[in-house]
Amino acid sequence: MPSLSKQLFVEFTPKWILPSLFLLGLLSLPFSGIAKDVKNNSSNTPALTVTVIKPQLADFPQKLSANGNIAAWQEAIIGSEANGLRLVNVLVNVGDVVKKDQLLADFATETIDADLMQAKASLLEAEATSHEAINNADRARTLQNTGAMSSQQIDQYTTAAETAKARVEVAKAAVNMQQIRLKYTKVYAPDNGVISARNATVGAVVGAGTELFRLIRQSRLEWRAEVISSDLPKIKIGMQANIVAADGSNLVGKVRKVSPMVDMQTRNTIVYVDLSANSVKAGMFAKGEFALGKTNTLSLPQQALVLRDGFSYVFTLNNNRVRQTKVQTGKRIGNLVEIVSGITANQAIVATGGAFLSDNDLVKVVTVKPTKKLLELK
Repeated sequence: MPSLSKQLFVEFTPKWILPSLFLLGLLSLPFSGIAKDVKNNSSNTPALTVTVIKPQLADFPQKLSANGNIAAWQEAIIGSEANGLRLVNVLVNVGDVVKKDQLLADFATETIDADLMQAKASLLEAEATSHEAINNADRARTLQNTGAMSSQQIDQYTTAAETAKARVEVAKAAVNMQQIRLKYTKVYAPDNGVISARNATVGAVVGAGTELFRLIRQSRLEWRAEVISSDLPKIKIGMQANIVAADGSNLVGKVRKVSPMVDMQTRNTIVYVDLSANSVKAGMFAKGEFALGKTNTLSLPQQALVLRDGFSYVFTLNNNRVRQTKVQTGKRIGNLVEIVSGITANQAIVATGGAFLSDNDLVKVVTVKPTKKLLELK
């Protein structure tokens, strides 16, 4: 009966079902032994042949980044001290380099020349009157004991002489005033520097105090860096700053002073940095870094780091098996990367090939003779 049932099953079963049933039977066989053998073989086979290194101490410069504007060290405003005079000559323009006491512009002097001549004539008149009054007073005093003149008359002559002397002084002051006004018709540079602005126009009649020029004193520029108030203790007078201007110019400066005020809106403080060169222009934006010194910290070559999921990892070695360890990195110098935390100095690190490893992989370690470049991670 069993053979008959098997024969009937084969005869009445569609032919296309038989291969499927055969495969299903094969799949139902136990594979635990085969899988176990594969697992054992894979666990004993090294995933990669690697070399190991240990973190080394290296000097990393500490820097503080900041942004700011380039401005004039001091800007002098050159104005008109003459009132109601006409400009007849303007000798400089924006960008011109000038020296101290160089003539920049002059005004018409006809009116002041006439006033000066009048003042001198008044002085001569006052001196003549004073001379006569002094002689009269002297003669009156010689007659004081003769009784020819009363004491009241003598006092009148003496007072007239003193009054005449005072008028001479007033006339001299008037002459000096006109000479000063004449001096004001010449506009001179108060210091060495470069002209940054010009408002003077030939033919214009300007009043006293009108701004004619602006001068960048001694052509000195400075970088006004904005530093967070919490970083102020790191800034010292005389500290070096490396600056990159908006046009790509590289400048070197030194901290001259730190502002005593903190901006209440931004909580930033202005640090004034003297620039060593004037290849940039006032008003340009610049970014830079303050050199805070150096720190001796652990470092690894870039090849030893693996970047996964936005974090940095290294593979530490223990009994020929690797462990993926997360590290915090810092600054970079060439091929060296500062290791802030995550490993210690005595741990063995996979030098290269970490991207091909997984946690707990078995590796084969080969020894490489240390080279000077490997030992000196600088």
